Amino acid sequence: MPDSYMSVVKALEHSAARCQRKLNLQWVAAEHLEPTHKIENPVQYYDGWKNVVAAQGILIPGGFGQRGTEGMLLAIKRAREYKVPFLGICLGFQMAVIEWARNVSGLDGATSTEFNAETPHPVIIYMPEVSKTHMGGTMRLGLRPTVFSSDSESWSKARRMYGGKEKIWERHRHRYEVNPEYIERLVAAGDLEFVGKDEKGERMQVLELRDHPYFVGFQAHPEFCTRPLNPSPAFLGFVSASASATVLEGQMKNQVLHFVPPHPPGAMVSEAELKDLGKNTLANGTEVIVGSPK
Repeated sequence: MPDSYMSVVKALEHSAARCQRKLNLQWVAAEHLEPTHKIENPVQYYDGWKNVVAAQGILIPGGFGQRGTEGMLLAIKRAREYKVPFLGICLGFQMAVIEWARNVSGLDGATSTEFNAETPHPVIIYMPEVSKTHMGGTMRLGLRPTVFSSDSESWSKARRMYGGKEKIWERHRHRYEVNPEYIERLVAAGDLEFVGKDEKGERMQVLELRDHPYFVGFQAHPEFCTRPLNPSPAFLGFVSASASATVLEGQMKNQVLHFVPPHPPGAMVSEAELKDLGKNTLANGTEVIVGSPK
């Protein structure tokens, strides 16, 4: 499992080094946390929950498929209710939305259409502009901007970890996203806020709970851009909060003063510029404009 999540491990290690803490990383197979596993293999079930209950922070990384998702929901529920620092990445972000929808918004049976196409509450859906029949080229990929909401400046820990900047860039790799038809119901239920969205305000890209030491989810993969001397802000916030509220506060202050994005300046462009770049490709060393003739 560690090899499959090498970037996640490195992001945690870089963050722990910045915080001058020793990282104690425990891997738990999510399916081991599910009630059915208590019957199938009680030793794995209790060992898994022992690690989750003892954890100072809970992280759900990216992934695909339904396996273990009910166990993920239980771990997220514990992090939310017991104020345990939490970070959800890609699938972990989506699972946090599902957990909130079911247990706080009261949307029974809410899930992703990746797991159940007939769900009564599809809070996570396949991106509408992407083909479901063609193989290849069906993911939202690459470095893309996220815009923080205007009111997040006064309270968002995630935003402070990014130096308080209004716009940030992280690398994406996903096919599913939060269903915009459910945003109002999800937000109306309590402290959940989608503090980061795409430039049009249509795609939910960062979530955060207001009344929590650190409960943050990213649709993107911030671990892809971590550096030994410039840890991923999302992971640095998570590790800092797992150490203590004092460490987190110190790191947030430091990030506001000194954070520098790890990306080349020329790569941090708008979605509109990305689309324009997508019209140009290289074929046999010659630039070709892809599009309809005028």
